[in-house]
Amino acid sequence: MKKQFIKVVLSCAVIAGGFTVTSCKKSSGSKDVSRATGWKINAKEGGFQYNTDFKEQETAPGLVFVEGGTFTKGKVQDDVMHDWDNTPTSQHVQSFYMDETEVTNVMYLEYLDYLKSVYPPENPKYANIYKGALPDTLVWRNRLGFNETMTNNYLRHPAYAEYPVVGVNWIQATQFAEWRTDRVNEVMLEREGYLAKDAKYKAATGEVGGTFSTETYLNRPESVYNGQIDSLQGKQKKDSVNTFAKRSSGVIMPEYRLPTETEWEYAAQANQGSREYNNYRGRKKYPWDGDYTRNGQRVGRGDQLANFKQGKGDYGGIAGWSDDGADITAQVMSYKPNDLGLYDMAGNVAEWVADVYRPIVDDEISDFNYYRGNIYMKTAIGEDGKVNILRDSIIYDTLPTGKIVAVNLPGEIKMVPVDENETYLRTNFDSSDNRGYRDGDPGSSRFFDQFSDEEEEDQRKMYDSPKHKVERDSTGKLIRQYDESNSRTTLINDEVRVFKGGSWRDRAYWLDPAQRRYLPQYMATDYIGFRCAMSRVGSKSKSKNKTPRGKKAK
Repeated sequence: MKKQFIKVVLSCAVIAGGFTVTSCKKSSGSKDVSRATGWKINAKEGGFQYNTDFKEQETAPGLVFVEGGTFTKGKVQDDVMHDWDNTPTSQHVQSFYMDETEVTNVMYLEYLDYLKSVYPPENPKYANIYKGALPDTLVWRNRLGFNETMTNNYLRHPAYAEYPVVGVNWIQATQFAEWRTDRVNEVMLEREGYLAKDAKYKAATGEVGGTFSTETYLNRPESVYNGQIDSLQGKQKKDSVNTFAKRSSGVIMPEYRLPTETEWEYAAQANQGSREYNNYRGRKKYPWDGDYTRNGQRVGRGDQLANFKQGKGDYGGIAGWSDDGADITAQVMSYKPNDLGLYDMAGNVAEWVADVYRPIVDDEISDFNYYRGNIYMKTAIGEDGKVNILRDSIIYDTLPTGKIVAVNLPGEIKMVPVDENETYLRTNFDSSDNRGYRDGDPGSSRFFDQFSDEEEEDQRKMYDSPKHKVERDSTGKLIRQYDESNSRTTLINDEVRVFKGGSWRDRAYWLDPAQRRYLPQYMATDYIGFRCAMSRVGSKSKSKNKTPRGKKAK
């Protein structure tokens, strides 16, 4: 090692007129030799370990690649509702991945069955984990309509297996995405030999206690599967250096999550398929080209391009003629995808996105990956100096609807908000919770000095919604404490989320990708579903053989 290092250094040193200048030839054609130090990488003698064979991020199950770029976010059509809350702005979106279709009933049932197997609801300790994940099937009921067939069958009957799941609130959607992240990473680790074959099934069948958590595996791998991972390791265990995968291994996928509002709108517009000036400037009315909802091409001319409400009492057209093929939701992939290969970005069901809703967007909005909803967290460190694993302590939360949901699952890492140690003297953020940043808070209000000193801090904010308190006592009885203040002026708060796209219940007006609506994150309906997204790491484009700018192709 020492001889090789000296050879590399000397090959770079040239004496010219008494000065040492750098005229370094490529010291080695090997990708396993550092261009910084000349040391070997991935050497059996104990060199540093890096994945030098990594090419680009793999497309994870169910996803479609969306190459990032610039677009005009916001409404440019007539504001017939007079609720102009999406002023056009130029935005740049980084490349990402998005689900090809909405999450379907059968996909969500897989999640429910897993929870039921690993955390049996008959066990009092786990009872509310499964119950808290169940969709609200009663959203189908209508006091003057007969919908009991959907109430009893829509979620579980195989006839609806490939229909989008509904009755899921925003919290449940984010928890599904977290669960999906762990299951996919189990598959990746098994494929690369870090986990034994079929190890992922042993937790589901109860052969081993506990389950797999991606963040726990990255921070304290010996703790996953309730500390039984030694018996579940794969062929990589033979190599003492690569016993566990790390982020630097390139095996662990980024997390599944809800798309941001900007990502969703960008993906729905799908401007990549058309370079027309009007589309680039945000004047594309629907996810497809043209100003109409019917197909204008020779094949299939006149067919509806989405599932939406065509008029009062008209949810699909006259039977056998001009019918869009659905009355409620439709099976995914029933209509043509947009130019990105994404299905139902207009119609079928509206979709939750990650953002907290605000009717006014700041003039100094971030024009790069805009998103409102950041809460910065960090891992909690125990007295032993290691990250804190939540084994048996399950934290539950009672939603305003009375529904109890699990905030964490056993085996996950405890997360806490960042504190002043992370925010001190920073210029890019100064608190953990940034949902209300530049939004009427005292630090950003132009007329803050005119507020009364007797008002509470939270009442000085622009969005001072009522603060009700709902909880259950030890017997399960629901206790409601309502906010009786007369000074509350709005229903908008930091727990209100955006949903995008028209649905089977909506007129064509709502099919415009720029339209945005909101609902409290704990509520569910029969017309809102969701799909997942994943950030892309590395290059913007998927072109493997792209020639670097300024260089000629050989």
